[in-house]
Amino acid sequence: MARRRRPPRPGALADLAPLRILTQIVALQACYYAVALVLIVFTTIVAGQHPSPGLLFDWQNLRGDVTTGWTLGLCWMMDSLITVIPILLLIARSKLVLDFALTIHFINLVITSLYTRAIPVNLYWWLLQTCSAGLMVSLGVWACRWRELKPFAFGGHGKDKAADANGQLESGEGDGAGHIMGQGRGRGRDGAGTYEMVGMGGHSKPA
Repeated sequence: MARRRRPPRPGALADLAPLRILTQIVALQACYYAVALVLIVFTTIVAGQHPSPGLLFDWQNLRGDVTTGWTLGLCWMMDSLITVIPILLLIARSKLVLDFALTIHFINLVITSLYTRAIPVNLYWWLLQTCSAGLMVSLGVWACRWRELKPFAFGGHGKDKAADANGQLESGEGDGAGHIMGQGRGRGRDGAGTYEMVGMGGHSKPA
């Protein structure tokens, strides 16, 4: 006899689908490099230099003893700060931010090593990657938690109904109508008769 499968839990397996994870990684990596490209090209043109692919993929340009290296480091830190926005929009789960942030920097390490045909040995480059990953993780987790804890609004009908109910309650208390228990009389459960609430002092002692 074939065993019946259980339906997947909402938000469990759907969020861990391989195709969806791969799509999110590609999208985040594209945003990461797109922002870096815009920042690096802008600063290079302002400085009066000619942009080149090496400024984006060559780790040897990230040096702490020249102005160009510090400028590129600032651009990469700004890139990590701006990439938090795509993480918030595409991931939106605080417990997954660490994995995606480290994946972005790992792919950057692979692409940089392939471009230069050497693993980065510059201490400044590794320090920059550590600070960039730390900034992306900390701000990404904070932003996603803020979104997770933000109360949801299900339209304005609920507020209108609550306001109407409060208005009816206040009007009922003002004119003394609409409350059967307040009048002292009401229908019985079976609808056959009525009852009346009498105070304790109203009962006479038996003779």
